Amino acid sequence: MIPTHTPDDVRARLQEFLLHIASGAVFIHPTDTIYGIGCDATNTTSVERIRLLKQRDTKPFSVIAPSKKWILDNCRIKDQSALDKLPGPYTLIVPLANKNAVSPAATMNLDTLGVRIPAHWISELVAFFAKPIITTSVNLSGQKPANTLAELQKTATDFIIYEGEKTGNPSTIINTITGQILNRR
Repeated sequence: MIPTHTPDDVRARLQEFLLHIASGAVFIHPTDTIYGIGCDATNTTSVERIRLLKQRDTKPFSVIAPSKKWILDNCRIKDQSALDKLPGPYTLIVPLANKNAVSPAATMNLDTLGVRIPAHWISELVAFFAKPIITTSVNLSGQKPANTLAELQKTATDFIIYEGEKTGNPSTIINTITGQILNRR
């Protein structure tokens, strides 16, 4: 059984969880939309582990950014009004200015990155971590996202942060380069 923690557990033992993530933990976390699998986005070994769990060979992963400042420092934002959507249920596809900001395994060596800042307390954890966290739905590639504890327990991660069943949809993707919107709501 995968260790499962409540948001209150995480808040009470924040430094312990941050150290666990920094040491390479792969974990399931809630967002403002659905549950995601996460890890330190700069840790190639952990990112590759998520890739294996999802059976996702080539598609890049998105990240929860620690702040809008991090996005501005590491990405090229042509129209800063796109950042007005954050925090919220959006993933912005942006040109990556600093290729060292995340592992190449996260972007699959593309020049773009999907960035999120959920309107959710998980963004506070990422802000305290001060580095981006991978965020991708908990499911095998192409299948329906997992939303209940029983479904989440089937994914071999180091721990789960569980706050009850999720009934949302994945975030809306906005490609800030082409203007294309992929509304998955």
